[in-house]
Amino acid sequence: MAAIDAGRVAWWREPTKDQWYAWWAAWLGWTLDAFDFTVFLLIIKPIADEFQVPTTEVTIVFTLTLWMRLVGAVASGWLADRIGRKTPLMISIFWYSICNFIAGFSPTFLFLLIFRTLLGIGMGAEWPAGAALAMEQWPIRTRGFMSGVLQGSWSIGFLLSSVIYGLFYDYIGWRGMLWIGVLPALSIVWIRYYVKEPPVWVENRRQQRAEKREVRAPLIKIFQRGMIANTLLACWWMASNFVLYYSIWALFATHLQADLKLTTMGTAVPFMVANILSFLGMSFWGWTADFIGRRWAMMIPAAIAIPIAPMYLFTSDPFWITVGFGLQGAFGGALYSQLPAYLSERFPTEVRATSSAFCYHQGAILGGLVAPVLAYFATTYNVGYAVPMLVGTVVAAFSVVVALLLSPETKGKELVADLVVA
Repeated sequence: MAAIDAGRVAWWREPTKDQWYAWWAAWLGWTLDAFDFTVFLLIIKPIADEFQVPTTEVTIVFTLTLWMRLVGAVASGWLADRIGRKTPLMISIFWYSICNFIAGFSPTFLFLLIFRTLLGIGMGAEWPAGAALAMEQWPIRTRGFMSGVLQGSWSIGFLLSSVIYGLFYDYIGWRGMLWIGVLPALSIVWIRYYVKEPPVWVENRRQQRAEKREVRAPLIKIFQRGMIANTLLACWWMASNFVLYYSIWALFATHLQADLKLTTMGTAVPFMVANILSFLGMSFWGWTADFIGRRWAMMIPAAIAIPIAPMYLFTSDPFWITVGFGLQGAFGGALYSQLPAYLSERFPTEVRATSSAFCYHQGAILGGLVAPVLAYFATTYNVGYAVPMLVGTVVAAFSVVVALLLSPETKGKELVADLVVA
């Protein structure tokens, strides 16, 4: 009867005010997280020029930032499973905002490397707390769609960094781009006073304490019998996602600047278009997932990403670069729509934040190697950035499809407070 009644209500009226607040908190945190991280992808070459270091060395900053995401994510996931989703979310936003701001004052390349590396801890900490906070509360009927809009907020953050780069970089430089990154810290005040913990987590913690079955080491639990196969498949899938994403995005600005000698705005426009279409694509594939399932809503765009790649990598025409990269945003940049929903649905409440954190961010280890590896082949063999980016895109997209074919479908799964692994 409840499902029938829900079906008669407009989807946006079904969630309560608290559910909307929780979702907006996660959306805001991920958007601002994306801004602080992706701004660096647009200023790799200027940083290399100022500190007189090779581009390959600057990409190591990118690598270390991604690697530290795993540290922050696992710590945040453990905290979120133990003390609640909200506090780790606030800590993470403050952390990455301050680190980005301080990095803007870097007197040396080493100083920049240290604080951008530390930023990775806060960056990794945001996603598991925010995803659990939003998905545990959202109604089943539109969880896939709102997962897509939530994950798509990364594209909004990337769009913001692209717009600010295109409009203001020539006036504020790369340091000013980093200083702007302190603004996300202001969102903590709103989260502190208006966002509540998910009822399913509150009840689960009550049951753990009442039955004296508290899960004190959730990371160990997900590798025990009955859970390990699901965990390893999720790790494979997420590692492939990371390699694909950064094969597409990490060095594209460097390709446009170094290989094609495009202007500041000429570099920014393809990113603006691609990120707008990526956000719209994630929303579309999220909506689709509530009908055809989580896996197919990710496998289809992953497969389409392969033939699109040559369109923008092997042309010097700004028009076709923008068109091709825009299309890639709608497919290769949008196949991540189900990350919040799918990871939340694959693991029980006691370990949901920790498992999502680990499976998601272990992929950052491989993802972090993408930029320096592709830059090495591009510069060492003097082939430019296009060929290495194409190889990475094709191999990773194929791996995403295979990993999902072997993984379970979770569409329509109800997230409950019952003790499963405790």
